[in-house]
This record gives sequence, structure tokens and C-alpha cells, in this order.
Amino acid sequence: MSIDADFKIIQSKFPGLHNSFTFTISYLYPQNLFPVLSNLYKKESPFQVFISFKKYLDVLEHIRYNDRLEYRASYAESLIEKTKNFQELRDGFQDLSLFEKHKDLIRLLLADLFPTGLTRNEIKAAGIPLTNITFNYTERFQNILNDAGKDFEIEFRDISDDEYYVFCCCLILQTYLKKDIKVTLPFYYDIPDKQGIIKHYKITVNSDYSDVYPAVGTEIPSEDILDMLLENLDDIQLWKKYFPAESWILNGFSIISLIDCTSEVALSDLKSSLIKIDLQHPAPDENLKEIFKSYFEVADLNFGLMLFNTKNKRLEKLPIYDNVFTNYILDFWINTFDEEVRKTAFENISYNSKPVVVSNVDKLDDEIKKLPSFSILKDNRINSFMVIPIMKDGELLAMMEFTSPLPNSLNGLKLKKLEFVADMIIFSLSRFSYERNNQIEAIIQREYTTIHDSVIWKFRNEAERYFNAYLSKKIYTLKEISFKNLTPLFSFSDIRSSSDKRFNLMLEDLNQQIDGLHEVILLLNSSDAEKYSLALDVFENELNNEIKADTEQRFQRLLREEIHPYLQGQLEVKSDKAVKEKIKNYFSQVFSQNDLFYANRKNLDDSITLLNRKLADILDQKQVAAQEIFPHYFERFKSDGVEHNLYIGPNIAPDLPYSTKVVHELRYWQLETICTMEHEFNLFKKDLPICLDIASLIFVYNEKIDIRFRMDEKRFDVDGAFNSNFEIIKKRLDKAHIKDSTERITCPGKITIVYFGMENQREYLQYISRLQKQNVLKSDVEFLRVEDLQGITGLLALRVSFV
Repeated sequence: MSIDADFKIIQSKFPGLHNSFTFTISYLYPQNLFPVLSNLYKKESPFQVFISFKKYLDVLEHIRYNDRLEYRASYAESLIEKTKNFQELRDGFQDLSLFEKHKDLIRLLLADLFPTGLTRNEIKAAGIPLTNITFNYTERFQNILNDAGKDFEIEFRDISDDEYYVFCCCLILQTYLKKDIKVTLPFYYDIPDKQGIIKHYKITVNSDYSDVYPAVGTEIPSEDILDMLLENLDDIQLWKKYFPAESWILNGFSIISLIDCTSEVALSDLKSSLIKIDLQHPAPDENLKEIFKSYFEVADLNFGLMLFNTKNKRLEKLPIYDNVFTNYILDFWINTFDEEVRKTAFENISYNSKPVVVSNVDKLDDEIKKLPSFSILKDNRINSFMVIPIMKDGELLAMMEFTSPLPNSLNGLKLKKLEFVADMIIFSLSRFSYERNNQIEAIIQREYTTIHDSVIWKFRNEAERYFNAYLSKKIYTLKEISFKNLTPLFSFSDIRSSSDKRFNLMLEDLNQQIDGLHEVILLLNSSDAEKYSLALDVFENELNNEIKADTEQRFQRLLREEIHPYLQGQLEVKSDKAVKEKIKNYFSQVFSQNDLFYANRKNLDDSITLLNRKLADILDQKQVAAQEIFPHYFERFKSDGVEHNLYIGPNIAPDLPYSTKVVHELRYWQLETICTMEHEFNLFKKDLPICLDIASLIFVYNEKIDIRFRMDEKRFDVDGAFNSNFEIIKKRLDKAHIKDSTERITCPGKITIVYFGMENQREYLQYISRLQKQNVLKSDVEFLRVEDLQGITGLLALRVSFV
């Protein structure tokens, strides 16, 4: 009687037995070209793998002699008898052609492990241990493989060759060497269904019917070596040294069961994709759409997402995902409604952020279908869709859409599944926005340096275009930033006669240094000392009578190259202690950076620094209120005093109403601020190391000018030859005189206002009158004419004293 006949007789008595035998290798070798197992499997391992049914036959032997149920003992005896002439089934084999030879016998042998009653529910098969080769499938498993197609090949998911090798070694440690370790490396199969949706199956393995033992001549590592290996799991070469390839035997077969965990794996993959944000090396996750297909189990699914720009109240695309996202409905939202309707819609979302779910577009009301906007759904084959606002702290962060041409594919149940990943989406988008802002700020800082807050929006817009082009891997040239038709305001508080003070203090320093050197050299009493004394006399005479442009430099060279080396040498020889003390005292007064005495000039530098800092701080504090009047571009400079520019115009803040009243308010603010600076200066000037005076001036200019950011200088400057007239006048007013007089127009203790016409005079007399009533300015207003400057005539001035 044949094995098939025997199987049918046994199955008639025991209907739980399953009649299924298929072998995955037949997909790869359809013409029965069965290779040897050792040449087939792709991954290197420490095992020689043999297929054997010995341990299962031993179980049958136990049933044969020990089971109290006669039919089970008879069944076991029948199976053993049929295999006794095929010793290779017990001893083990690697030749896969023996599967074809014994396929009916193997099917019969494993029938007890694959009950027919569970064949349509369980996803189960026998397998060759630690390989992708499986056989003897349940009906459900077989149907899954059939749906995947003939060209599909089962492969382990997300495991590298090195990880697989170490995993095999750990199995040896756990099973044969009895190390108390838990080998928990999860294995997955990714198998497409007949609709093309990737299904994820977790693999559980029953290895009760396999054995692990060393091959002949294999040296077993010591306990110390095993501990060292476990501390170095990533060192694959170390593992291969102590567990060489094919040095151990893996003999038997395994039972594998698959558990459908598509939603769990897709959810995990989705979270991983959302976490992976690297704007330094942007790359879209092309698998994101496939992950959503698996997660929602929708074969034909499109996905879109757009960030919400809170400032401009509009949705913005993510350029990096242009080829991944579709944004059909969100694009429609942007392009169809006018700006006011769109902003109102987004405001309403803050109060009602409920998602919109339409399972079947054809079931919408006829009135909706008649709307022109309905065509976007039909044009893009959208028969089912969801639109989901993403909210954070009550504010709209982004909007997502899911669309499908398959009716009823998206519904409330699909929306419910999105709740499990909602927090991760919010986190990912928040992090993206944060990183995006950092990158844009970095571009601004790198390309434009620190920019005033009032105009940073224009730099930001340009930086966003640059950054979006970068994400899309497109070339974009940064455009020049300019502002047109601005009204300038200029003022300075200049330290009076600072150059004269610096010159006089330089003479004091150098004369003190020469006197000190004379005292030292007189004590040394040598021929060199006498020579240097004569040279010092020459410089002293030149300093105090006929000083030249290079006098200081020549004196510095004499000190550095001759006198100072000579004095240093005198410190090293055994000379009089009093002389050494005198030399050390001299060097203690020398400024190391230039070899000169610098105490008096340092006091001046410190005084100027303190004065500039004080005036600049007052100006910066006052600027806060000035920006509230109207946003404007502001810049200040510190040198010998503080000067500042204001540029005002509708282009600076195009969203705000603008009128000439703004200019008048800022002009008054400027005059009042200068008065405050002068008042504060008079309070602290007595504490300065060097007594200083300042003279303040405001220049009133009525013509509109343009400013442009100069990329090479990283700063704004007036743009064009016509506008340069303003800059020329500014530079010449500092030293300008009253017409037909040698007196300068600026004067310590007074504010000077320079202007062109009587209209400006009337305007500033009103400002002065207000400040006089506040006891800030005196009543001694002077009306002056400014001397003709090169190419500039007709300038007038007001001058009035501070209280």
C-alpha cells in the first residue's frame, strides 16, 4: 500500500491530521533543481545545518511504548515503521532533493503537528532552522504566499549579516553551553497581499525538534572568553574567532508560526519615520505612504500634510515632501478661497477642530456636487477622504489629509487608529518647526549677520525661500534686501575736542616716559647709557617743539630695538639693587602692546568707553518706546561719542497704517531722547577718569531715501548716488561753523537742530516749546545760518541750551 493510501486511511480515523505539503524552494527552483542546503542559504553562520526528524521520531517512540491509548500507539508505530528504511530522515541531510523524494512521507510524519481543524486559522509551517526555507504550510499560510505571487521570496526583515551571526552564536551559548542569557531578537516577514498592501508578520519558532552541538575538532571557549564576547556584541571578528563558520552542528527542524501584527509594526515604523528629522541632511521618507497603506489597510492611499503659518494665516507645503505628499484637498483650500475667507476658516478651526471624514463622495448632497469646487475631487479620483487638523495647546499646527479612489476605504474607524500616533505627529511637527526656525535663523546670521528686529521679517522671507530651495535640492541665489522711500532721522552726541585731548595726553605719556628713562640711564653711568640719553633729548625736543607724523613710531622703534633690550640686560647682570628696582618700576609703567607709557591715554579710552556705554544704553532703552510708535530700522554707532540713524516708512511694516504723523512723533521722540542723554551725562561725567564734554546735533532731512543691505559689509547703507547727498551732509556737519564765524554750530550744553526750510523750523519750535514747559530746555533759542559746505548751501539751525 502507498504512503498516500496509508495517509487517507489514518486521516479517516483521525480527522485532525492535515494533508498539506508545500516547499518554498519550489518558487525559486521550479524545475526541481534542488541544491545542497549549505550552498543555498545566503547568510554566513557558525552552523552546519542538517535537516533531521530524529527528535520527533524519538517522541513517536515514546508514544509507541508508553501511551495508554491504543490508537495513538498504533499510529506512532505505523509512522516509525514507514521511516525505518530511510535512515537519512533520522541522521540528517543537506541535499534538498531528498525533500522531493520523501515529500509524502514527511507530510504524513508531520500531520499530527498540523491539525486540519486549525489549517484555515493558523499561519504555520515547518522550517529548516535559521533559514528562510519553510515547508508543510497550513492552508492560511499557503493562501498568503499565493497572494504574494510566484516571484515573492520570504526574507527576514531588518537584520544585518553581522547581527544574524552573533544571534546564532548566542543560541549556542544558551542551548549547548547553558549560559543564562535571553536571546530575544525579533524576526519578521513582510509579505504583500493580493491588493499590494505590505502585511507584517512576527515569527515565533518552536525548536523542540532541533539539536545544537560542536562539530568534530571544535574548541569550546572558556567561561572568561564567553563573558568577554558578551561584553563585545558588536565585534563580529572577535565572535568569528571563537565561533568560526560551520564549526557547530544544527540538526533537526523547527515549527514556525506567524502572527499578523501589521498595525503594530506599521505604527512603530510610522513613529520611527516621524522621529527621524535631520534638516542638516534632509531626505524625504519615501516609505511613509506605504507605511500608512499598511497601517490603514487601504491599498490605494494618498497622504498630504501642510504646516500652518500662524503669522500669515495660511498653509505652507513642506518642499522636502513635494514628491511624496499629494495635498489635493489642502491645495484646493489654499487656491480656491480668497484671503479673508481663508483666514476666517482657520480662525474657526481653533474653536471647532473636529476632523472631516467622507467615506463615499458619491453619497454627498446634490447641492455640494453642483459646486465648482467639487470638481477637484473627481479630477483627482477622490472617492473617500479625511481632513484632520493637528492642534497643539489650542492652536492649529498643521493639517493632514488622506484620500483614496476606493469608496468607503476611509471612515471613522480609520480615523480612530490615527489617535494612537497623534501625539507623535504633534511632537514631530513641533520639532520640525523648531529645527526649521533654527536653520532659518542660522541662515540669517550667516548671510546677513545680526539684523534689527523691525526688518528681520524681510530677511526671514528670503531665508525661507533659500531654505525651501535647499530642501528641494534646487539652486537659489539670495536676493538683495532693500527698502524704498524712507524718511531718515539722524543725530549724534559727539565728544568735544577728543582728538586734541588724545594728542595732549600722548605728549604727557611720552614726556613722562622720557623723564623716567633719563632717571634710570643716569644711574647706569655707561657709554651706552650716555648714547641713549642723547637720543632721548632729541626726541624730547621734537615732541615739544617740532613734532612730526612719525615721531611716535620712531621713538617706539628706538625703545623696542635698543633701549629696552639694554635695560633687560642690566636686570640680568649683577648690578646695584636700587638700579634694578628703578628699572623694574619703569617697566611696570610700560604698556606691553606698544612699549610706551599709556596711562593718561588709557584713562581717556576708559572715559570714552564709559560715556559711550552709558549713552548707548539710554538710547537702547528709549528705542523700545520708539518702536511702539511705528516699527522702523534703527542703527547706532559708538566711536568718540554715539550717533544713530532711524529710517521710517510704510515698507518697513507694510501691514500697519502709516502717515506723516509717525515721522513727527519719532522726531519729537528723538529730540526728547537726546535731552535725556545730555541730562544723564551731566550726572555721571564727574566720575569719569578724564573730564569730557559732549555736543549734540539733530539733522532734519525731508527727502525720501532708499537703503540697501550690503552683503560684503553685512550692513545697511543708503542706496544710489541721489541718496548719498544725505550721507555727505551728515559727515560734514560735525565740524561745520556758523556762517561768517569761526564758531562751530555744535556746542557743549546745547542741542543743535540743522534743517533746510521754515516748515521744519516751525515744527521743531513746537517740540522745543513742549520741552521748555517740562523744564528740560531753556528759553535761549538761537536762530543760526550754517556756513556753505562743499556743494551744500542754505542750511539753517536752531540751538538751545539744556536746563
